[in-house]
This record gives sequence, C-alpha cells and structure tokens, in this order.
Amino acid sequence: MSNDFLNVFLNEMKTNVNGFIAVAVTEIESGLSFGNLTIDPGFDPELAAAYNLEVVKAKLSAVKALNLNQEIEDILITLSNQIHIIDISPNKKFMIYLAADSTKANLGMTRAILRKHKLDLEKNLA
Repeated sequence: MSNDFLNVFLNEMKTNVNGFIAVAVTEIESGLSFGNLTIDPGFDPELAAAYNLEVVKAKLSAVKALNLNQEIEDILITLSNQIHIIDISPNKKFMIYLAADSTKANLGMTRAILRKHKLDLEKNLA
C-alpha cells in the first residue's frame, strides 16, 4: 500500500471531520497499525485503536456465535464530550478508529465521510 494514499486519507479525516481529534487505521487480525494522526498531543491514537481492537474482536465473535448473519458497519462509543467511531472494512481486514469532539462533530456527516473512504482504503490496503 502506498504511504501517500494513507497520508492523504489521514489528512482528509483531519480536514473534513468537524471536531477531529484523532484517526488510526489498524489491521484487525494482527493489530498492526497502518497509520494514525492526531491534533491532540495528549491523545495516543495508536494506543486507543489497540484497546478498541479488542471491542471489535469481541463484537465480531458475538455476531458469529449468535448466527446473526449480519455485517458490522461501525461501532459508536459516546463519551461525555467525545464520539469514537470504529468503522470496520467490508472484508473485516482492518478498522478505522476516529475520535471527535461531540460538541463540534456532526455524526451523520462523519459517518458519511468514513463510508466514502472505506472502500478506497480497502482496495489500497489489500
């Protein structure tokens, strides 16, 4: 995968998501970080993605164990002043972890921006 493509993606998230705090792209199986970006020096997106990877693995296992025959599109975690969206690729190979200030972010627009870029990421991360 091209680092240029990943850098463009990370910077597009920073530019286009109102209230942007951080973004990380992580391989689900291995936990390998493809890249991350933050505007808050006190926020470690790689560490946050590593912890949230456990949430993703647990939810994928639960969906499988319950025979739900459903795909997880994203997982939303709402904190007192932040939203965290974990967007899972259709092939379940990687996740995008995004944190934003909930007083500035528009949830619908943020999800739309993630969906717009998810398929391109999937093609380039293969």
